[in-house]
Amino acid sequence: MRGSRPLPCAERTVRPMKISRIETFLAPPRWMFVRVETDDGLVGWGEPVVEGRAEPVRAAVEVLAEYLLGADPARIEDHWQVMTKGGFYRGGPVLSSAVAGLDQALWDIKGKEYGVPVHQLLGGPVREKIRAYAWVGGDEPQAVREAVTAQVEAGFTAVKMNGCGRMTPVATRAEVRACLTRAETAREVLGEDRDFGLDFHGRVSPANARRLLPLLAEYAPMFVEEPVLSDYMQALPDLVNASNIPLALGERLFTRREFLAPLHAGVAVLQPDISHAGGISELRRIAALAEAYGAQLAPHCPLGPVALAASLQVAFTTPNFLIQEQSLGIHYNRGAELLDYVADPEPFRFHGGSLLRTDRPGLGVEVDEAAVRAADARGHAWRNPVWRYEDGAFAEW
Repeated sequence: MRGSRPLPCAERTVRPMKISRIETFLAPPRWMFVRVETDDGLVGWGEPVVEGRAEPVRAAVEVLAEYLLGADPARIEDHWQVMTKGGFYRGGPVLSSAVAGLDQALWDIKGKEYGVPVHQLLGGPVREKIRAYAWVGGDEPQAVREAVTAQVEAGFTAVKMNGCGRMTPVATRAEVRACLTRAETAREVLGEDRDFGLDFHGRVSPANARRLLPLLAEYAPMFVEEPVLSDYMQALPDLVNASNIPLALGERLFTRREFLAPLHAGVAVLQPDISHAGGISELRRIAALAEAYGAQLAPHCPLGPVALAASLQVAFTTPNFLIQEQSLGIHYNRGAELLDYVADPEPFRFHGGSLLRTDRPGLGVEVDEAAVRAADARGHAWRNPVWRYEDGAFAEW
């Protein structure tokens, strides 16, 4: 009779692990790490943070920890469902980022338990290296040439920069020309075989975007990022039709459902952030959704080493992956750098502008715990600047 046979020995003797401790650490320049420990001694790391709002995310992690403590870390999908849907009020960047970091840590534990990298648990790799771009600023147009040249000399085949600084809602001719000059300068330095992304950073109104996109086409950016704020989804179809430049967005979207509108509008590149958009579990679903629309994945990641390591695990197993953001040398990194909290920098060594696949277990990053604890003792209270127009009114940063 079915069910009457004795269980195999392994099933009778193996006791599920339990999550025994969850800690968070604020680390300069503007990051936060979460450490999840099991009663078997395995430790997983994640990076839950909203830049400029780290403290509320830390509180959200503490609330979610009430549910996770004592639970089996292997039940990642079930935990993701409960953490995202178990409250009457759901969603938003703070909760989604808290879930994201914890999700990363649970995948890290699972990979370490089985002795394999997370990408093997997600179906195995589809590529051996990940192309990345370097950030070159762009707020000050006169510095673009020097910055792009430095990254080319460092071996990068792609860069990204801001397309403008503060821009009035109906731009002057001088503001338009400054944007075009940035693009022209980047293309001159990069030549025909390298790429640049142009980030409007939500600073550009829909009217300005419609004006700028056709003028930028001759410089052939790889993409224009956040052509308008995500608040203006209704403007996207007109912007997609305004020029042949691929449009990209997604760093301020947090669930796969929020990506449906831009995909329907024809956005070509999705940029979810693995530390904001629900972690590894949700990022891989967003990637699959993008593939159904013929769109590419270029994960947003101006953050720390754990977020980058988690992003790479998804990128290695995503067929429609385009390029990876990373924060080495980015202007936000004051007081600490990307590699300051890792014990072994080898997984983050660039080879011709790419990161190579490794078989290190879990997320593939060895966190320097002593450095993280020392950083938390200093802490940080990073806030983004607040910009204003000449008349004193608020301006998008």
